[in-house]
Amino acid sequence: MLRATRYRQHWSEGFTLIEVLVALAVVAASLAAIGSLIATSVRGARAVEQHVALVERGRAIMTALPRREELSIGQAAGEIAGYRWQINVLPYPTGRANAASQWEPRTVVTTVRSSSGTTLQLHTVRLVRRPSE
Repeated sequence: MLRATRYRQHWSEGFTLIEVLVALAVVAASLAAIGSLIATSVRGARAVEQHVALVERGRAIMTALPRREELSIGQAAGEIAGYRWQINVLPYPTGRANAASQWEPRTVVTTVRSSSGTTLQLHTVRLVRRPSE
C-alpha cells in the first residue's frame, strides 16, 4: 500500500504529455495570430508609403507647371523617377464668360501613375491672363 501511494504521487508531480501538447498548441495559435497581425501591418505601411510617394510626385509635378503666361490649352506627358505623368490643360467649364475680366480660368488635370499601376489624379484651376484683343 505504501508503494502504490508513492507511485501515484510521483506521476502527479509533473505535466502529462497531453498538457504539454495543449500548451504548445496554444503558443502556436498565439504566434500565428501575432504573425498575421504583423503581416497585415507591414502591408498597410507599404501601401501608405507608396501613396505618400505618389502624392509627393504629383505635388512636385504640379509645382513645376509653367507660369501663367505659358500655360496653354493642351497636353503634356513625361516620366520622373519611375512615375509616369500626364497634364491636361482644358478650358474651365463655365456657363458664361465674364468679358470684363482680364482673367480666364483653366482646368489643370494631372495624372500620375506609379510603376505598380497605382494612379493619382489631381484637379486644379489656374487663372490665365486673357489674350488682349
